[in-house]
Amino acid sequence: MSYCNYCKNLPTDNIHRIYHDQFYGVELTDDFELFGRLILEINQAGLSWDTILKKQTFFFEAFDSYDFYKIAKYDELKIESLLENKGIIRNKLKIKAVIYNANKVIEIVEENGSFLNWLKLQGEITLDEWVKLFKKNFKFVGKEIVNEFLMSINLLPGAHDIDCEKYKKIVP
Repeated sequence: MSYCNYCKNLPTDNIHRIYHDQFYGVELTDDFELFGRLILEINQAGLSWDTILKKQTFFFEAFDSYDFYKIAKYDELKIESLLENKGIIRNKLKIKAVIYNANKVIEIVEENGSFLNWLKLQGEITLDEWVKLFKKNFKFVGKEIVNEFLMSINLLPGAHDIDCEKYKKIVP
């Protein structure tokens, strides 16, 4: 089997290989999972993806299974408890961005039926147009975060090398 260069020599139980094989470039249909992926991408900023992959279970638990309705209601007490949680990235700006973004996703869901609908309604736009749209609606989102988020959910190409077996499964 052929794999992307970055993981072709990794054992099958390596967290990067598991992410590559099961999650990267795979369309998500659940809004909570979509929001969770955005949370992970935001928290990766300035850090290695390895760090995030090792902490993803802790993020899921700390952020109420990525339920943006619950996250939108986080208060200062909850923020303080998150800042003390050694399992996640303890960055107040990132935590506050997640809360802000949860509120924005709720607005998007109310207006469009779902976060996924909103994403798909954008049609085939360029990365620069996506970045502009995300910056208009969300906090702590730059070009790299938006690009990785959209590639990871198969809305932008580039998640896998052309000769990778996974590429053949995600590209029609």
